[in-house]
Parts: sequence; C-alpha cells; structure tokens
Amino acid sequence: MQDIELPKRAAREIAIAHGVIPDRCDVLQNGSTLVLRLSETLVARIVTDLDGPRQGNEWYAREIAVAAHLARHKAPVIPLHPAIPPGPYEHLGFPMNFWQFMTAHGTDPNPEMIGKTLHDCHEVLRKFDQPLPHLEILAESIRVLEMESARNHFSPATLELLRDHLNTTIGTLGQFPSQPLHGDAHLGNLMHTTSGLLWTDWEDTFTGPVEWDLASAIWNALILEADQTTVDQILGGYRKAGGEINPLALHHSLIGRAAVMSAWYPILYPHPSEDRQIKLQRRLDWLETMTATDHPSSGLNFRD
Repeated sequence: MQDIELPKRAAREIAIAHGVIPDRCDVLQNGSTLVLRLSETLVARIVTDLDGPRQGNEWYAREIAVAAHLARHKAPVIPLHPAIPPGPYEHLGFPMNFWQFMTAHGTDPNPEMIGKTLHDCHEVLRKFDQPLPHLEILAESIRVLEMESARNHFSPATLELLRDHLNTTIGTLGQFPSQPLHGDAHLGNLMHTTSGLLWTDWEDTFTGPVEWDLASAIWNALILEADQTTVDQILGGYRKAGGEINPLALHHSLIGRAAVMSAWYPILYPHPSEDRQIKLQRRLDWLETMTATDHPSSGLNFRD
C-alpha cells in the first residue's frame, strides 16, 4: 500500500488556499486515483500513479471541461465543487480536481433509468464544441500494450490478440456517426444518489459512436453475468428516451471494450484477486471467439 500522506496534504493545501477549510479526510477510494472527502461538501480526486501512462494535465482538463458543460446544462452528473475554481491543479507533484460530495442512495439503480440518464448526457454532449480526441481509449490501449507491465503479464499470442482487436475496432467504429462520449460508462461510474442517478469520472472522454458508452454499460451484464433482462432494460431505456442504437456498432464496441479492459488489467490490478483473474480470463476467452465478420446477433438480443 502506497503512502498517501503527501497527496492528502497536497489536496488539503489547495482547498485551504481557496478558502475551504477541510474538517475531515475520509478515504473514499485508494488506487491509481485517490479520492478524499475533505468536508461535508468537498471531494478531491488526486492522481497518485505518477509513473502511469497518463502524464500531465491535458486529460484532466478535458474531463473538467466536459463535466462543467454537462452540469451547466443540467445533465445527470456529479458537479465540480462551486467554491474552488475548476482547475485542474497540480501541487507537490500530484494532479487533482475537486467535486461536490453526493450522498449515496444505498439501493441498486433502475436499469431503464441507466439507459435514460446516459441518453440525457449524450444529448447535452452533442452541444459540446471543444475538440476531443477520436476513439482515444482504443489508441491509448495499443500504447499500453507496449509497456513493460503488459509485456510481462501477457503472452505474445495474447498481446497480438488484443492489438488486433483494438486496431480492427478503431477502423470499424470510425465508419459510424461520432459525437462526444463519456468514454468509460461502466456502472461503477454511475452513482445512485439522493439526487438521482448521476454519472461521474469523465477522464476518458473522447469522440466516437454512442454505442461505445452503451457497450461499456452492458458488458458485464451481457457477457459475465448473462443477465439479458438488465441488458434489455438499459438499452430499452436509452431508446425510450429517444436514442437510436446501431446493432453492428454496438457489437464492435463490445469487442473493443473487452480488449481495452484486458489491456489495462496489469496497470489497474497489478496484484489481482482470484476473482479478477477469472474475469480477465473470461474476457480473453470471449475475445478468442470474436472475429470481424461476426454477426451482431451472435451475443445480443435486441428486444424493445
């Protein structure tokens, strides 16, 4: 476990410099990003993996710009903290930004509302007029596979499998309509709060087809849990809100999502539990069965 005292100090000092006095320092998450609750309303997110693949503040600046745009247009997102200018900040070597604390509801979200809130975000994101990289997480994942951690973790055959799927997905998804996206819209980045369902963690934002975010939202339910009912409800909620879903774009997004998550495993989980190792192997086994010519109905049931 890494020492978190210095990043905690860095976040507290930035808050104090802007007139917010931290009255606590509760650790909400401790991984490559440290999440701290510093007051009744203030949450700090601090990057502690300073040797990771993302250097500098450019990606944090994109997240802040997108999150601010969404909150300004009343989209269902966790807002930046109003008492501290958006940043991003870097202090004592640690990049960070600051968010409003939201109280968790304590119950599972309605799957149909997951689809609806994602569509609501997509509608607002269409009006975002600042440049974003195209399909960036896929290109970044190819670069991640060149890192020593990936080469030490995966066999040459697995590296080739992942690289081939990532390159194929980039080429395929580039043929579909594109817009700003969340980029990492798995359900761990959706909070069920007393203020409703709110999306968070916009650091992977990029442009691509909306089906990429939908694939991220349904992947675990569809492939790992075989929970077709939840998948249908999420996709149905997206459609009922006015969204359109291209089955072929969704199919290739599911493949790309599996390849991305697999590529990042050595960085996100350098010492994975047995359960995480099993999930990784199931992703890789599933990717072995996928080819560029697969028909989208091979793993999906699109009931309205």
